[in-house]
Amino acid sequence: MRSNLMKLTGMIFLPIALAGCGESGESPGEVSGNVARAQLMGADQTEYGEVIAAQGDGELIININAQNMSPGPHGVHIHSVGKCDGPDFKSAGGHWNPSEKEHGFENAKGAHMGDLFNLDIGKDGTGSLEATIDGGSLKEGEAALLDADGAAFVVHEGPDDLKSDPSGESGGRLACGVFVVGR
Repeated sequence: MRSNLMKLTGMIFLPIALAGCGESGESPGEVSGNVARAQLMGADQTEYGEVIAAQGDGELIININAQNMSPGPHGVHIHSVGKCDGPDFKSAGGHWNPSEKEHGFENAKGAHMGDLFNLDIGKDGTGSLEATIDGGSLKEGEAALLDADGAAFVVHEGPDDLKSDPSGESGGRLACGVFVVGR
């Protein structure tokens, strides 16, 4: 059963994302108004795509566009620290969890705000996921994603079982991208 914490957004996200994607020379990892971007990189500097987080009305809107990944489901999470030191990306800390819940949409004590459903990667190595996080904020309030130590986005090697605390048994960290307050 899908939690009220997150719902798929369909095409609603595209106008919001495009509104923040001007040709102003912004680079991944910067915040422009109400949009933050993070470039997903592997420890070997392989580029794995981009994640965009945008402020909605009382929610965060997340858009993941992945490439160069192995086919199948991959666990994806927002992590609580804005660091992606390789080779294991453990510097990103645990899942973003300002409400102090347990992991997983199928866990009666869950879910973390940073929990997302699995990212399905096709045979061509690409995949995308759009979601909302109710109550999340990009920069304001107790549930601000971009607090003093920032936040990171992590893609795991395997699927998330959506219930095991603390991380869904999703395996090692394949790729990581940092959200940082822009210039």
